Amino acid sequence: MPAKGKTRKRVLGRGIDALVPDLDSLTKEKDFFLCDVDSIYPNPMQPRQSFPEGSLDELVASIEEIGVIQPLIVRTAKTGYELIAGERRWRAARLAKLKRVPVLIREASSTEMLELALIENIQRKDLGPLEEGEAYERLINEFGLTQEEVGKRVGKDRSTITNFLRILNLPESIRRDISNETLTMGHARVLAGIEEQTILKKAWKQIVSRGLSVRGAEELVRRLKASREKPADDKPFTSDDVYFKSLEEDLTRYFGTRVSIK
Repeated sequence: MPAKGKTRKRVLGRGIDALVPDLDSLTKEKDFFLCDVDSIYPNPMQPRQSFPEGSLDELVASIEEIGVIQPLIVRTAKTGYELIAGERRWRAARLAKLKRVPVLIREASSTEMLELALIENIQRKDLGPLEEGEAYERLINEFGLTQEEVGKRVGKDRSTITNFLRILNLPESIRRDISNETLTMGHARVLAGIEEQTILKKAWKQIVSRGLSVRGAEELVRRLKASREKPADDKPFTSDDVYFKSLEEDLTRYFGTRVSIK
């Protein structure tokens, strides 16, 4: 069975080691040099859309204390250099008022630039669900990869890639709640599985207003769909039914015995 490290490094087509060597090997490199930070530009394929300065505070403090230890990985551009990996360190170095940072030049195609930025962000858990889905969509639309190929490149199964792509089709109002973290990826996956817009809108509003868990959201959707199939004279269920059902399940897991709320 291969080691986890080797699995990670074989994600890219020609191996991530070809672009980003291990830190130990960097100490033996002779071709990295100090580069003006203003000559370095962000990865144009970067899937992450925002880098809040507050999220870099610890890294800035570290760089102010000891500098940038691990070189940034760049490729030569028409003017200056484009980042392949290390954008957080580059941004933090700028905030720390550094004039120069260590860089290592590598060759990389646009596909590899997107793949590597995507993998780096996924490993750091820096991407939101929509950003991650949009990155997968770019790999498919711009570089002709299938969902299965995308999954192999980033170390995820095909069904996971499909789920991220499906949430991109949700209405803007729901995507906004995903972006601001009112809804999790779990909630988004549940909502993306609803075809009927009336049920989708009702489910979304109740999930948000009730603060339902993912399990509660699944139960809500199940009941909403079931109520559409029942005769009109059947007793309708309410959002309270879903709330108490979800609460029963949470209490059952907590106490380790079945709990029923009457």
